[in-house]
Amino acid sequence: MDPQELHVIQALEKANATEHLTDREKHLIGLAVTITRGCTYCTGGRTKKALDSGVSQETLSGLTDLVAAVNAGVAVRTVLQGLEGLSCDGPECA
Repeated sequence: MDPQELHVIQALEKANATEHLTDREKHLIGLAVTITRGCTYCTGGRTKKALDSGVSQETLSGLTDLVAAVNAGVAVRTVLQGLEGLSCDGPECA
């Protein structure tokens, strides 16, 4: 396992332990993240857990629409910035 992945896992576990979010909110945030990351295995598991915990299919559909809209917005803005010459010049952009 990549050490960076372990760091991310520990951060997620710490965030999940917070008492400031309800279990429903945690399910929805976690699902939004896995959809954005594109992990079908995690998305399927989180979807099942959300449904099992009482989150409605309608709410999950709304979440999916929201995630798709946000990601589409990020993609459009990235292209526009590239066209405007505001793209990254660093080695990570090669």
